[in-house]
Amino acid sequence: MGIGATAGVAAAGGIALSANASSDSKSSSSDALVFDPDAYTKLTKSVTDTAGTEHTVVYHFWKAITYVAKPVDATYQSLIVSAPVEIDGKAVDASNAPILLANSVGGYLPSSVSTATEVGGGGSAMGGGAAPSGAPTGSTSSSAAPSASASASAPGANGNTNATGGATSSNQLLALAAGYVVIEPGARGRTLKNSSGEYYGTAPAAIVDLKAAVRYIKSNKGRIPGNVERIVSAGTSAGGALSSLLGASGDSPIYDKYLKALGAADASDAIFATGAWCPITDLEHADGAYEWNWGANDLSTGKTVDQTVSKALQAQFAEYQAGLKLRGLGGFGPLNARNLDAYMVKQYLEPSATTYLAALSDSARATYLKANTFITWSGGKATFTWADFLTHVGARKKDAPAFDAFDLSAGENNEFGTGTTLARHFTAYGAKNDSTGLSSKRVPSDVPAKLDLMNPMYHLVEKVNPNRSKHWWIRLGTKDSDTALTVAANLAARLDNLGDDVNHIYYWDEGHGANTDPADFITWIAQVTGHKAKRGK
Repeated sequence: MGIGATAGVAAAGGIALSANASSDSKSSSSDALVFDPDAYTKLTKSVTDTAGTEHTVVYHFWKAITYVAKPVDATYQSLIVSAPVEIDGKAVDASNAPILLANSVGGYLPSSVSTATEVGGGGSAMGGGAAPSGAPTGSTSSSAAPSASASASAPGANGNTNATGGATSSNQLLALAAGYVVIEPGARGRTLKNSSGEYYGTAPAAIVDLKAAVRYIKSNKGRIPGNVERIVSAGTSAGGALSSLLGASGDSPIYDKYLKALGAADASDAIFATGAWCPITDLEHADGAYEWNWGANDLSTGKTVDQTVSKALQAQFAEYQAGLKLRGLGGFGPLNARNLDAYMVKQYLEPSATTYLAALSDSARATYLKANTFITWSGGKATFTWADFLTHVGARKKDAPAFDAFDLSAGENNEFGTGTTLARHFTAYGAKNDSTGLSSKRVPSDVPAKLDLMNPMYHLVEKVNPNRSKHWWIRLGTKDSDTALTVAANLAARLDNLGDDVNHIYYWDEGHGANTDPADFITWIAQVTGHKAKRGK
């Protein structure tokens, strides 16, 4: 999600609660990680679906459970569980239902469910945004306490659009009403700082925590509700990046030492399917991708970004894109920086506009086309050029570089901070052009390994992971300039090239965090998992 918080101010995220794993504890790691199936509260939730139909869901709710034996901070390393037992007056057996693992991470900031009292109780440090179009609504018979959160640094030059409340909350409510089990894990984030001034939520903390949550779930097979072999991850923005990473990196040994240090359960962390909305990922190549995509667009101030910087980054991206050796979906052929624009238009953008326009009434469509003359509407299909599309989108969200800022002001710089150092460069170009005087002009020696830990493409290109998810749902808006539109397209192309099932579309004229087809996602889960709801009379 952009996560461009300033590096000038850091908020304390609380003291590390390492005392939870003190030596005088009488419980073994295995005992501490046993799920209690009887420790629930029975709640009722009213969910209005996307068609406007209201459903009454009675469900069992388990409040925050710490998912590791040796937590650094249990406020964040906990999860909540919601399992339906009755929907619209009919009994539901969710013992073998799919599990929606919905993270609420935004901006790589801390996410906590420690005070949650109902389904959907997770929250990031910056709170959830407004629900997007098409989202369901819900009310409950019990009031929810506000989620615990760490305060975050203020948005910096590249902005910070928080999108955690949209796709995730929509999916959670609809999943519960469909008879699925919903599990919401918290995770550490980049702004957390202990009493010694050390940051303990920077990379790779968030993905390690989510993997530990999966291991906890799988180690409790037969005790925790739902089918632990049918876990479907979901997340938006940075949460979408983490969901992608969780799906791509299942059981990768490069995380083992981190999981062992936390006392994670001795179980698999591979998941069955992955849902990702506007994933902010492939960070070490994100600056180049952003300039390739949005380099010709001015900022909202009307300012043109430094074209020397922009063109240098575009050249880097061209080299990277060629090295991926991807083939486009739909039989497009090899993808490179010279034809990627044509591919994006034909594979994603024109179909997106066509779907949008076809759904309008004749009069509404005529009005839209009159206001957007760059679109040719013929035979029920929309056509246009890449250049005209860029003009239609308008102002870009971020300056150049978008992610590894020369002045270390981007949230991603903070994500790669360490110890008492708030922010660091993670690309050679960013380090070389550092403007703070605090950098050695070189990428720190530990950063490359952390980039591998945080990038799903590492597990799909460099070290192809056979234990990855084989089913993928990827979504983002066509007006989302929080990142390059090519990031998701490359992810989808690589997965398709590997033979995976990929359902990837773009939402026309939608921005960051959009989720306009949540009901379709819930249906897709049933299709890929083979789930058939069991309901009584």
